[in-house]
Amino acid sequence: MTKFIVGVILGVLLVPAAFYVYVSLGLAPVATSAPPMPFERFFAKTALHAVLRREAPKTLSTQASDSVLLAGARVYTKNCSVCHGFPNQPPSRIAKGMFPRPPQLFEPGHRVVNDPVGVTYWKAKHGIRLSGMPGFGSSLKGEDLYAVSLLLANADKLPANVEQSLVPPPAAPPAPAARKGAMAQGKKRK
Repeated sequence: MTKFIVGVILGVLLVPAAFYVYVSLGLAPVATSAPPMPFERFFAKTALHAVLRREAPKTLSTQASDSVLLAGARVYTKNCSVCHGFPNQPPSRIAKGMFPRPPQLFEPGHRVVNDPVGVTYWKAKHGIRLSGMPGFGSSLKGEDLYAVSLLLANADKLPANVEQSLVPPPAAPPAPAARKGAMAQGKKRK
């Protein structure tokens, strides 16, 4: 019996010690292009779903007017689209460099239309640790978070005017200093 107890104690101590060695030797993947650590997805998803079951609002309506959906589209375009994309557009360069990859919320299969509005609201308000998803609770009003949550809950059945408002803004021209630097380098090459 004593050998069994010693074996259990050693087993309990060895796992954290081995994990510490794994991390401290630089073997754990930390780059966004690296594969996930063992059990990383399991622990992250299990913890997130437990918190969402406990904390996500349960009573938010899924009914939305055109004006609320348009407000949600403005919030989405300004705050969310750089990572989560626009309808019928490829992912942004920022999204391609993130780990885990942010879902493109207007692509079939990645939409959150089956998520309760309260779940999307919670994610937008609080963010998701270790995912790159920021929390907007301190920078956006509750009605803005609600409007964007309704927009995403209805992403598969948006009115035409709302869908037409979801377009990437035109690319900004380079800053004057960047143009001068590029022009100076062009003159040197001649």
